[in-house]
Amino acid sequence: MERPYRIGVLGGTGAQGSGLALRLALAGHELVIGSRDGARAASAAAQLSARAGRTIAGSENRAAAAAAEIVILTVPYAVQRATVEHVLDQLHGKVLVDSTVPLVPPKVGTVALPEGGSAVAAIQRLAGEKVRVVSAFQNVSAQHLGELDHEVDCDVLVCGDNRAACDLVIALCADMSMRALHAGSLANSAAAEALTSVLITINRRYKVAGAGIRITGLPGSGARGG
Repeated sequence: MERPYRIGVLGGTGAQGSGLALRLALAGHELVIGSRDGARAASAAAQLSARAGRTIAGSENRAAAAAAEIVILTVPYAVQRATVEHVLDQLHGKVLVDSTVPLVPPKVGTVALPEGGSAVAAIQRLAGEKVRVVSAFQNVSAQHLGELDHEVDCDVLVCGDNRAACDLVIALCADMSMRALHAGSLANSAAAEALTSVLITINRRYKVAGAGIRITGLPGSGARGG
C-alpha cells in the first residue's frame, strides 16, 4: 500500500461490496459503504466494523461517493446506470471501479451482454472524460471475499482506458492479497462480464460456490500485479 485511500463502496451492503470493503479496511484503507438507504448502510457498516476491528462508515450513496477518493460500484445491473446518474457529479476527477455484470434473471447462467458489448464501457460513455472508469472484480466470488480465513484463489481481470487508474486498482487488489492483471482496454471488459455467466454455470454443474479463473504462463506465478 503506497498510502491509505478513502474508498466508497456503493452497494456496500451486498455480499460483494461488503466483502471488498472488509478486505480493504483490513489492508488499512478508510472505508465508507453506501446504499440507497442510509440507515441500512450505517447498520451494515457497524457489523463490518466489528469484524474488521476498525471503523467503517455507512451512508447514502451520494454521501459515500462525495467522501471518497476512489469509488467502487457493486450494484445489480438493473440499477447500475441509475446509481451512477444519481452520484455522477460526485465522481468528477475520481476513479470509478465498476464490477457490474449484465446478468438477466432468471437465466443468469446464459451470457446476455448489452448492445455495444460491455456494461462497464457504457458507464464510461455516460460519465465522460471527468471520470476514470475501470472494470474489475466481475469474476471474484462474493462468498470468498467475505471469508477472511483464506486468500481469494483467483485472478482479477482489470480493464480500462487509463493506465494509471488501472495500476491503482491492481495495487488495491494486491493490498487484498489478490493477483490482478491488465486485461486491456475498457471494451475488453465484455469478456470478463460474459465469463461470469460461464462461472455460474460451472458452480451449478459441479456444486461449488466460488469457481474462479487463473491466468497461466506468467513469470513468477506468485507475483502480484501485471
